Amino acid sequence: MTTSGSNSPASRRGFLAGTTAAVAVTAAASSVSAGAWAGGSDRLKVGLVGAGGRGTGAAEQALNADPGTELVAIADVFEDAVARARRQLSRMFNKEGQPARVTADDAHCVAGFDAYKKVIDSCDVVLLASTPHFRPQHLRAAVDAGKHVFCEKPVAVDGPGVRSVMESSEIARQKNLNLVSGLCWRYHPGKRATFEQIRNGAIGDIVAMQCSYMTGGVWDPRRQRDQCKSEMEYQLRNWYYYTWLSGDFNVEQHIHSLDKMMWAMNDVAPAVISGSGGRQARTDARYGNIYDHFDVVYTWENGVKAFARCRHWPNCENEVEDYIFGTKGRVDVMSHRITDLAGKEIWKYSGPDGDMYQIEHNELFAAIRAGKVINNGDYMCKSTLMAIAGRMAAYTGQRLSWEACLNSKEVLSPKAYEWTDVPTPPVAIPGRTPFV
Repeated sequence: MTTSGSNSPASRRGFLAGTTAAVAVTAAASSVSAGAWAGGSDRLKVGLVGAGGRGTGAAEQALNADPGTELVAIADVFEDAVARARRQLSRMFNKEGQPARVTADDAHCVAGFDAYKKVIDSCDVVLLASTPHFRPQHLRAAVDAGKHVFCEKPVAVDGPGVRSVMESSEIARQKNLNLVSGLCWRYHPGKRATFEQIRNGAIGDIVAMQCSYMTGGVWDPRRQRDQCKSEMEYQLRNWYYYTWLSGDFNVEQHIHSLDKMMWAMNDVAPAVISGSGGRQARTDARYGNIYDHFDVVYTWENGVKAFARCRHWPNCENEVEDYIFGTKGRVDVMSHRITDLAGKEIWKYSGPDGDMYQIEHNELFAAIRAGKVINNGDYMCKSTLMAIAGRMAAYTGQRLSWEACLNSKEVLSPKAYEWTDVPTPPVAIPGRTPFV
């Protein structure tokens, strides 16, 4: 199993174009046309890779999105996760006197590092909701097999992983495969209307942005080491706390805020990244090797700066907010509100609300049915790399360029995917941890 992609130099704006020639032969070999599912029937077979809480939720949304969907296969590295998701979804969708919507049998409820292969072979649409580390590998397998994909965020944890996903996204585009991202705010009605106002010049030219994702943290480690058969199992059970699995929480969680900054900049990537971070409240060894706070500044070529901060400190004031400042006014993104330079409200969203998690699946399955294509590959890769770049700047204490981060050779994969006593990664120390 590998997540690495091309190591050739790539420019900030030109990478996807540069991958076209490399993947054209692969794409041409198996282009998928509308209606080529389930042997030509009206049934869309759905497979789930990653059976945790987010994966189970994605499967629920996929089954709610289209009455012709059917969950036919479930995979996870852990058997208990597969069994739990199967029970929960069966209770929800297999009603007495009605056709079963969850039909995954024992042969298609599989566990292990390679279990994703059986799911991909069994379905028309793949839901990728595994631990972030594995996403580049799973996505490549899905698009190579000609499957439509819902891909959770983030899409990678290191530069080689992002490059791999960029290539997979281009293959999906050439095969006319739908690729919908789990960066769900892009599907929120109020956010869509707000960013349309920004694009239409409501605040003039953007000069600065600020985003904050400051909360008390996530779940405590789920199992102790003496409850696990190996260090690999322990780290996978507690994946959030290991950079090689989650990317650190600046990547796994704060990516939602950073994605809104990228959205505001029309998905043009920043030029330079600098920042700091560390462990101040979450210092015990049971919290793996991730940080508990980051402060990162992203600077674009035109001088615009985004000031991004996030932290996981219990018993502190929380704040999850995004602001965009322009020459004519300010946007309070989370409130869908725009004020002029004097603070007077000049626009506020008053349209319909909606469940963004459900909307992204509704639009995915509607596109498949209509023979249309949604490909979110460009922004899901850029926002993931934006988050990774912030982590690398904080870990190393260095000022980094976008190109350096994109072309980084740092591979966070272990030597092998086996149930053994893998090393415990050290906590990064700025000024000592090198940029690779």
